[in-house]
Amino acid sequence: MAKPIIPATDIVVIGLGRFGSAVAMSLSRLGHEVLAIDENADLVQDWSQNLTHVVQVDATNPDALRRLGVERFNHAIVAIGTDIEASVLTVLALSEIGVPDIWAKALQERHGRILERTGAHHVIYPEMSMGERVAHMVTGKISDFIEFEDGYAIVKTCAPAEAFHKRLGDSGLRSKYGVTIVGVKRPGSDFTYATADTIVENGDILIVAGKTEQVESFAAIT
Repeated sequence: MAKPIIPATDIVVIGLGRFGSAVAMSLSRLGHEVLAIDENADLVQDWSQNLTHVVQVDATNPDALRRLGVERFNHAIVAIGTDIEASVLTVLALSEIGVPDIWAKALQERHGRILERTGAHHVIYPEMSMGERVAHMVTGKISDFIEFEDGYAIVKTCAPAEAFHKRLGDSGLRSKYGVTIVGVKRPGSDFTYATADTIVENGDILIVAGKTEQVESFAAIT
């Protein structure tokens, strides 16, 4: 096997469009050494000023990836955008050379299923996730929304009037709505962890966790 042309690093990011470059820069700021790959020479040139290792390579070619030593990486992120064929072939190439943890961006569910069948361990849908987040926030009932794969979500929403001037343990919110109040923020104060003795007041912001449909129902009453 050819000797890798760069030192082994933690994470390889393939595709330097808006999503991939944002991921690579964020990982770098978090202290990870990142290898960034793109077939576009202009993108490689642009990002070489900001990232330590940037290489122009056809990532659909397993032999090209082996020459870089990509099989020694712990994680790979395939951030290729609209070229579905290149996205799928890159995941297949990474799988063939034995990368143990492959993340891949998908445009829609069918694309995601193909990526899973060709070797992706995790499929992410950034556009769909952001669209759903905005849809929840635009009504004004929810100021932040994070949903997890298992049908649970965490939201930030206003406290309902029925909880004002009461201890959380006495308000009955958990038994009535099936949600857990994780934290409370009062105007002018920091967030605090919620306990059964926490008093809820008008204007408080709550961090609420539970099944997605339950936290949505809870937010709708605020």
